[in-house]
Amino acid sequence: MKDAGDKITPIEPSRKLADAIRDVKNAFADRDDVVVDMREAHRMRLELLAADLAPVFDGVPADMDYFDFAVSSGLQPRLWIDAVSHVAMGRDRRTYRFLRDTRIGRVVLAESTEMKPVADAVTRYVAERVVERQRMMEGGAESAAHGLHRPTVQEAEPPLQSETRRNGWTTFFAGLGLITAGALVGLAVSLVLFWDRIAQIKISF
Repeated sequence: MKDAGDKITPIEPSRKLADAIRDVKNAFADRDDVVVDMREAHRMRLELLAADLAPVFDGVPADMDYFDFAVSSGLQPRLWIDAVSHVAMGRDRRTYRFLRDTRIGRVVLAESTEMKPVADAVTRYVAERVVERQRMMEGGAESAAHGLHRPTVQEAEPPLQSETRRNGWTTFFAGLGLITAGALVGLAVSLVLFWDRIAQIKISF
């Protein structure tokens, strides 16, 4: 048993908890500062790339409205080119990555720590989309023109007289051939039926 004179030193849990909460808050603050710094650094680099590509974006025809050309906010800023392609920064905060979403997954179109190669890849991508749209519109207009013109030409062409005469002579000779063939078949059947009588007449003579 403990002596009555022994004293137990009280523990100050609130004080210990307060210190721990302060340490955790400081850690979160430091982490948030790092995240904010990374996000701001990523956004700043992407804005520099967007400024470098501004002449390319301005050269896109006004009726092509499926390009975005905007830097998005968030934990990972992105420079959106269209609905399926964008430029983002790598984990090292220095590598530009030009990505595109496809049916088989996300593919890397260009990747470099330098801005120029990625800007050239984006310029090429935009040019290809513009040319594809122009070819599609030209092909559609050409097909429609052919589709409207062809029936009119066929209906406007009259039948040729030489072809009509040729068809008439062909029909005449075909009918004559059928009559001759019928006569030959009838003669053969008659010979078979009356062969006995013909033989008897020959014997009697």
